[in-house]
Amino acid sequence: MIHDQATAPNIVLMPQPQGAELAALRARRDDLRERYLHRSAAGSGTPVRGVHHIALICRDVEQTIRFYQEFLGFPLVELVENRDYNGSSHFFFDLGNRNLLGFFDFPGHAHPEHRETIGGVQHLALSVDGTAFEELKRRMDAAGVEYLGPARGSADSMYIRDPNGIGLEFYRQELGRFEGRPLLGDARRALGEETA
Repeated sequence: MIHDQATAPNIVLMPQPQGAELAALRARRDDLRERYLHRSAAGSGTPVRGVHHIALICRDVEQTIRFYQEFLGFPLVELVENRDYNGSSHFFFDLGNRNLLGFFDFPGHAHPEHRETIGGVQHLALSVDGTAFEELKRRMDAAGVEYLGPARGSADSMYIRDPNGIGLEFYRQELGRFEGRPLLGDARRALGEETA
């Protein structure tokens, strides 16, 4: 079921800055961009090879497996006991392109419901091609899953919440690009773009 921000029943919008406060925030962002934005064609030069996995917390292992594997199609590739918490499960899904999504559960420990807060995950954006985007949209419509988009400011995005309240964005955009612009050296070089 498609929703925009105004009609989505389970989406709570934060109040947005306006007037002088908004102008000050935009000026601050422009200053930070000018001082810190790094646009190197050669890449970042960091010793990190990439994100191995992100680890999120779930309330129910089986429900999470069924959602990610059976509904979204991400194969479960490992399920072991968490080495740091007896009885807790640590499990991984293959997102493709050597990317893993990990989860923990903490049996017997009450966790608050998801909310957007400092240190929390606002959403996880997953790059999909046009065919996968349309298939996901069809599957969500058929299952009655509520989602925002693609009318939410970008025709290339759909947002949902998993059974744990974690925000997922399906972004019809190639890796290394944002709103059609290449951000990473490899993507920029592939287009023959010069960088400063």
